Amino acid sequence: MTDLQGVLAGAMMALALGVYTFWPENAFASQREKTRLDYLLERKEQLYENLRDLNFEYRAGKYPEEDFVAQRALLEDETAQLLAEIEHLQQA
Repeated sequence: MTDLQGVLAGAMMALALGVYTFWPENAFASQREKTRLDYLLERKEQLYENLRDLNFEYRAGKYPEEDFVAQRALLEDETAQLLAEIEHLQQA
């Protein structure tokens, strides 16, 4: 392979990588924006996971009962508020 062929092959590779990287379908701007409902549904799943983790850790003996009860109450309150907002948005 001559030097010219190597340079041409490198230039073609760079061009191909540039096209692949910056092609419009790969751009983040073309993604669908999340709605408030999408965000709330994701947050609901996070809260449920947090409650499961809290229960598991309590059963494993990592939390004293007072801390467990207080933390569970906070998570349940936040979940209740979130579910009310989700219901309101789904009815609208």
